[in-house]
Amino acid sequence: MKRGYPDLHEHLEALKQRGLLLTVDRPIDKDAEMHPLVRWQFVGGLPEEERKAFLFTNITDGRGRRYAMPVAVGAIAANRAIYGVGMGVPIEEIQARWDRAIANPVPPRLVTEAVCQEVVLEGDALRGEGNGLDRLPIPISTPGFDSAPTLTATNVITRDPNTGVQNMGTYRAALKAPDRLVVRMATRVGGAGGYLHYLAHQKRGDATMPCAIVLGCPPFVAFMGPQKLPVGVDELDVAGGLAGSPINVVRARTVDLLVPAEAEVVIEGLIDTEYVEPEAPFGESHGHVALEEFNMPMRVTAITHRRDAIIPSYISQVTPSESSVIKRLAYEPLFLAHLRDALGIRGVKRAALHEPLTALLRVTIITLEKGTSRTEVWRALYGATSFKGDCGKICIAVNDDIDPDNADALLWAMAYRMDPVQDVQTLPHRGQGHGPKREHGGEEDSTLLMDATMKSDMPPLALPKREYMERALAIWQELGLPAVRPRPPWFGYSLGDWLPQWDAAARRAVEGRYLENGRISAGQRRTGVKPETKFRPD
Repeated sequence: MKRGYPDLHEHLEALKQRGLLLTVDRPIDKDAEMHPLVRWQFVGGLPEEERKAFLFTNITDGRGRRYAMPVAVGAIAANRAIYGVGMGVPIEEIQARWDRAIANPVPPRLVTEAVCQEVVLEGDALRGEGNGLDRLPIPISTPGFDSAPTLTATNVITRDPNTGVQNMGTYRAALKAPDRLVVRMATRVGGAGGYLHYLAHQKRGDATMPCAIVLGCPPFVAFMGPQKLPVGVDELDVAGGLAGSPINVVRARTVDLLVPAEAEVVIEGLIDTEYVEPEAPFGESHGHVALEEFNMPMRVTAITHRRDAIIPSYISQVTPSESSVIKRLAYEPLFLAHLRDALGIRGVKRAALHEPLTALLRVTIITLEKGTSRTEVWRALYGATSFKGDCGKICIAVNDDIDPDNADALLWAMAYRMDPVQDVQTLPHRGQGHGPKREHGGEEDSTLLMDATMKSDMPPLALPKREYMERALAIWQELGLPAVRPRPPWFGYSLGDWLPQWDAAARRAVEGRYLENGRISAGQRRTGVKPETKFRPD
């Protein structure tokens, strides 16, 4: 089939060529070992650039059964570089690519034959242990807490029964039987598109809702699941905009839905709109275990897949994780565009969603140019906290010398650049959002806003200038000392309150000419002046 985008197999090959894919051929237990193994690259102190995608080729389970299909974990976004390979552009060009795709969607192209339907399982092939869903090597994400293998790297497709527009979202689905699973779609206010379709089917009196759970989409399509587009926008159209060409789709075998033709696996079925079934516990992306709750049972009517299918699995739960990288690279450009373009706050240079442990939802850091007026700083804080209902509980404004990914730097800015009386505000009436305290329980939250920008010029950061730190680093490496991973700030720089005369004096000191500085200061002695009175040379 003609196409202008890579499928998952080609994406994995591209990762391999760039040294971003690690293939594990030894036996790995999908229920007890797989996700914990990958988890170590997120909790083991490795810098982000050293994370890899994992491809497991020799898979067993807790009962010693073996599986024919490989499993890929971290293959979409274990780090920014892997995400960038999937997008086909450097990281710095991702925002522009999303902007063009949303502004210029390309409708999908319907085909009659597809690799995702090379193997078709229906009827008796879906029933009984070892058949249907039980054939698939679906991992347990949080061993010790999760109650079932759970589909995580999903693109779940449903259709609005009134408009006919499809929606595609990433929702978890727990395996319950070879032909049954339970899907969890967000029910919060303005919730998931699939849940809105569920409500529409209920209102019409439909007993079931057609559904297709797609695993292993081409990356351009996979990226659409976690992306938050306006209700009524077909994600396949925007995926075509990302690819710059139509996404091939084929009609599902047993439900009236269009699915990506180059997908690895498609699970077709009918979601019950009357009965709900307990699902979870499951380690969720907000970093806590989601406790057992009623969700949507789905009876599987067909499973189709490629002959050489690969099962993808997102590593999520406590952040940083693969799912948080996907969301961060999708959400941050939206925040920046909202603040800089929609609200017209020109001093905004970056919007960063804090990732480790806070899951992007609770802490938002807005970077503003030095000298941005107080009014514009607060407009940016108000705009950030209200842009998405589940993001921005704590919003912090900083200047561009503060690395938003360095918690120590953030605390430094708060400690020295913020007056709690003047620069802190709290706002009531905030929803709980996605987290252990669920919004549909009715409990409200609140918002904390902090202006930790510089209000005036300050003296330099008291570290050696960059040239001297780099000179010393070369000696450090020559001596074979332990590898260092510099985190800003690792050298001193001016914060505005610094004069050329002091630069000259520092240069003389480094050159061993401090006595000359002494002769200069001797000529500037005064009488009748209290000690610690500030002095600024002419």
